[in-house]
Amino acid sequence: MTTLEHTVKSYDEELKKLQQDIASMGSLAESELQNAMQALIRRNADLGSQVVLDDARVDELEQLAGAQVVRLLALRQPMASDLREIVAALKISSDLERIGDYAANIGKRVVALSQVPPFRLPSTLPRMGWLAQQNIRSVLAAYAMRDADKAVTAWQADEELDETYSSLFRELLTHMMEDPRNIGPCTHLLFIAKNIERIGDHATNIAETVYFMVIGEPLRSARPKGDSTSYMTVPPQ
Repeated sequence: MTTLEHTVKSYDEELKKLQQDIASMGSLAESELQNAMQALIRRNADLGSQVVLDDARVDELEQLAGAQVVRLLALRQPMASDLREIVAALKISSDLERIGDYAANIGKRVVALSQVPPFRLPSTLPRMGWLAQQNIRSVLAAYAMRDADKAVTAWQADEELDETYSSLFRELLTHMMEDPRNIGPCTHLLFIAKNIERIGDHATNIAETVYFMVIGEPLRSARPKGDSTSYMTVPPQ
């Protein structure tokens, strides 16, 4: 094997390792969200605490990905599609790290909720978690397959998650107005719902990054948004 062939092979292996680490990070972040939602549904404080602990591994992988990107940029001086690939990995790892943080936040809220009287979960809350998990899975598939069309489909899916969040927001506000005893648990649930909504936003970020990585141009359409909570008001009693 010539020196050039060895160098090319080594570069390809480094790129493949970076891609594998991003995939592993995505799988862990998705698992964090799934476990956080299971902890919420089952009212399992121990599982909620475990989600918080598990987030350290996602943070570790993000730091590893960052170091790999710096090495590749410094030593390989990539161009064109390779450069987009490497920069995309850095951006995606950052979004996945934030997804892990939001999942850990849900775990913390589950622990807090376990210390107050039980409150019936609105059915839309587990659905929000399921939608967010599907969005994460979709963007990771788009990344693995280098599929711009799949990225666009995942990007569009965030609107349904936002609409579900708006509906849940109204429902929880109603419960809080009906009975002051609901304010405590409903406040925790509102924070959980907001964390899920933000997870959806980061999945959308990943979809946009994958699209740019594959096509070389940004998505031109306006980002789909169905979250109307910023404009909601509480009617006077």
